[in-house]
Amino acid sequence: MRISSSTMYDSGIAAMQRQTESLLQVQQQIASGRRILTPADDPVAAARVLEVKQPQALNEQYGVNIGTANDSLALEESTLGSISRLLQDVRDIAVNAGNPVLSQRDRASLANDLRGRYQELLGLANSVDGGGQYVFSGYQGGTRPFNESAPGTVVYNGDQGQRLIQVSASRRIAVSDAGVDVFQRILTGNGTFATGASGTNTGTAVIDVGVVLDPVKWNVAGNSKDYTVRFSVNGGATTYDIIDNVSGNSLLTGVAPAAPPYPRTYASGSSIAFSQVGSPLFDFGAQVAVAGTPQNGDSFTIKTSTNQDVFKTIDNLASLLESSSGGAALTNGLVGAQRNLDNAMDNILTIRASAGSRLKELDSAKSGEEELALQYSQTLSRLQDLDYAKASSELIQQQANLEAAQKSFAKIAGMSLFDYL
Repeated sequence: MRISSSTMYDSGIAAMQRQTESLLQVQQQIASGRRILTPADDPVAAARVLEVKQPQALNEQYGVNIGTANDSLALEESTLGSISRLLQDVRDIAVNAGNPVLSQRDRASLANDLRGRYQELLGLANSVDGGGQYVFSGYQGGTRPFNESAPGTVVYNGDQGQRLIQVSASRRIAVSDAGVDVFQRILTGNGTFATGASGTNTGTAVIDVGVVLDPVKWNVAGNSKDYTVRFSVNGGATTYDIIDNVSGNSLLTGVAPAAPPYPRTYASGSSIAFSQVGSPLFDFGAQVAVAGTPQNGDSFTIKTSTNQDVFKTIDNLASLLESSSGGAALTNGLVGAQRNLDNAMDNILTIRASAGSRLKELDSAKSGEEELALQYSQTLSRLQDLDYAKASSELIQQQANLEAAQKSFAKIAGMSLFDYL
């Protein structure tokens, strides 16, 4: 077979180009640290790499979301802590205000301090996070949640939602709480009913917040949950009646209230039970206690608990200290204010605990995200990372192959018939 000179040249050049290409590919693999430079290098592994990279990118986004959620919840938890400390200071003022040695001027000074705490609380309720979103405005992060429409009256402008962030494929975490739940949905009294003293009382009697002994009995159909305990002082004896404010009848007799003396005899500090073994027979599973000396006509109310925002509680307390001259009216007002403050503090504590549990859940989610990230990295490393020892050996081999191709081409290209003449 005859081989032309051009064929020899073309074949030699093609061989050197193939060797050069192979050498260049190994060099690129070593430079990038990747075994797969193009899908053609390993189609099956390249497809698997794409399958792994998609969930890996999603997992990385979950990691970013976890960080964002952690920042938001940490800020909320810190703000709630500040609110708790503020409310504790307010309660301490309420306790101090009951000191009988204080003058009206002293109580007015305490009221002025409360007004400042009121404004401080309003500022905390309108806290803003690092992204410029209001912490307690629900979904409406750009809306200022609380505004004072009148002295002592605060209006909520947000909604009842909780902003959520996706932190895993199957879990979304609430990173905020609606301000209406934090500051306004706070039940008065003991959470079931609230006691109060009539503004016209002249005696020294003070009523406590009461207690529900059996919630089932308290919620029976025959209980109006709206009563007045009325006292009578006649001939040195103090008696009382319990009036059902809905029917207008005496709870103790079942008919319209009779003239004094009333059905029950009063003893200071004893419990007033909402139950009776005689006729009419009833048991509403609750009781209150009154201590001190009531005067004729003094009365106390027992009504179903309602929601009272913490701003109103502080404003009412300040107004009480500004206007009260002391005595039983002040004491009764302070007892109710302290109980309402306790309810507000309990509510803040509950929400703070919820935020803390969500922070703990984020820690678990972060650990899961880091474990998945490690697994994805290991899988990708196994699929596409280069074996440097093998690549170095292959590089030396390709260099030798290229040199051999170059030398053989040089010899073949230098052959001539004139060398044999």
